[in-house]
Amino acid sequence: MADTFVLDSFAVLALLGREPGSEDVANLLRRAREVQARVLMTWVNVGEVAYIVERRWGSERLHAALAMMEATALEILPVERELAMTAAHIKANQAMAYADAFAAALAQETAATLVTGDPEIKLLEPILNIHWLPRREL
Repeated sequence: MADTFVLDSFAVLALLGREPGSEDVANLLRRAREVQARVLMTWVNVGEVAYIVERRWGSERLHAALAMMEATALEILPVERELAMTAAHIKANQAMAYADAFAAALAQETAATLVTGDPEIKLLEPILNIHWLPRREL
């Protein structure tokens, strides 16, 4: 069976902004296209990417980013009751953004590796397998 990975908004924004870690994300999407891996994301996390892209770069770049994401082998999953309740449980017990809790919940429910560079996720190291992307220099 192929390895399974979950992208959070940090990972996709790194790819879109050609930031450190973008090569890792591009490689995972390439592996997914070649059916060597599954790469997942929730619509909640896509929505987070959408508002950040529109805020940073405008609506034209947003439409291009969404088209790029939909043209890859990225599997964008709806949020059903069970996933929403898992995310709510994670959020209730961790100091982290709500959207991040959805990425973590999806990784937990699918036994996937969460791909991120977001320091908030560090709290979940005891319960998740995490592929850490480098953070850009500030």
